[in-house]
Amino acid sequence: MWRGAAVRVLRGGGAGTPRSASGAASAQLRRLLENELEDIRGAGTWKSERIITSRQGPHLRLAGGGAGILNFCANNYLGLSSHPEVIRAAVEALEKFGAGLSSVRFICGTQSIHKDLEEKISRFHQREDAILYPSCFDANAGIFEALLTPEDAVLSDELNHASIIDGIRLCKANKYRYKHMDMQDLEAKLQDAQKHRLRLVATDGAFSMDGDIAPLREICQLAQKYDALVFIDECHATGFLGPNGRGTDELLGVMDKVTIINSTLGKALGGAAGGYTTGPKPLIDLLRQRSRPYLFSNSLPPAVVGCASKALDLLMESNAIAQSMAAKTQRFRSKMTAAGFTISGKDHPICPVMLGDARLAAVMAEDMLNRGIYVIGFSYPVVPKGKARIRVQISAVHSNEDIDHCVEAFTEVGRKHGALP
Repeated sequence: MWRGAAVRVLRGGGAGTPRSASGAASAQLRRLLENELEDIRGAGTWKSERIITSRQGPHLRLAGGGAGILNFCANNYLGLSSHPEVIRAAVEALEKFGAGLSSVRFICGTQSIHKDLEEKISRFHQREDAILYPSCFDANAGIFEALLTPEDAVLSDELNHASIIDGIRLCKANKYRYKHMDMQDLEAKLQDAQKHRLRLVATDGAFSMDGDIAPLREICQLAQKYDALVFIDECHATGFLGPNGRGTDELLGVMDKVTIINSTLGKALGGAAGGYTTGPKPLIDLLRQRSRPYLFSNSLPPAVVGCASKALDLLMESNAIAQSMAAKTQRFRSKMTAAGFTISGKDHPICPVMLGDARLAAVMAEDMLNRGIYVIGFSYPVVPKGKARIRVQISAVHSNEDIDHCVEAFTEVGRKHGALP
């Protein structure tokens, strides 16, 4: 066999030539990828994408003829992604300012609407300044590296969003991970971190997989005791938690004790895209100079800016939309609990129906779609192994009838697949 290979090399067609090496490497890569994909399918954790042919909202139309589908898996908490005034604002911004800037902010990519939106965000959160990013993932990727040095420490909840984890990995600060919402463990870590210059406690305000809310009062008390700063990611809180929808810090009465807020424009605030950091002006100024996702990413498209700006206008004009969430969330949670399901979290429109088994979650989600309810099963690696669930998300635009119909379908499907007695 080796003689044949040697002859092929001498003739210019052997494994040692660039063309053959590339072909062999590509074939090896394909085999590895196919094996990995087959393992995912075999584990029952394959994630299919359903194609929507309508706008986002409580009722959807799916490719293949599915119409009138009830949507219970979107982050469209306030229903603003289809609000006529939000859409109109996007169209007006598109017509006036164009499709995009074709550049980054500091070169020729800043328009008046970007500055106006940043001012509006800081006013909404009652902070000094704000900076826009293409997404909150980018905001989380950009802040820790720019702010923290090897002299500093960051203390992160173990169940923080992947973007916080990735952002922390990029920085050179000393890293501490405390047990999920465990204040004794956080205090022990803070005591150990006293030797460092700055100490930053980083946590989700509301945890997206479990629907639980960080104990910000206790976190802020510990931060004050140990002279630390507090950072919160508010992607699943901005717009609807708190009396005026300003988030978990407003809900828990610690707006003056949280130093830095990162959040998104892509969920409750219009549902398009974009993220931001808001906090002390010197920090925002520093991010404009050193935050790599900001410096090397195109500016937010004007239509996206228009959407988010109008969404904030609506929220600051009235808290009626934000307040409409509580009763609907309570209705779903109480009815599902009465039916015998375990719902994780508390008082949050993210309502994880805990099932444990990944296959069960996937099969039940598919069966729910057959009954006209669009929900998605979550399993490893999105959530820990053995903690698969179907994550239901309530929106302000769901009717009581929509919620009751969803509960009835869950009950039928749960009994069919043995999730309920």
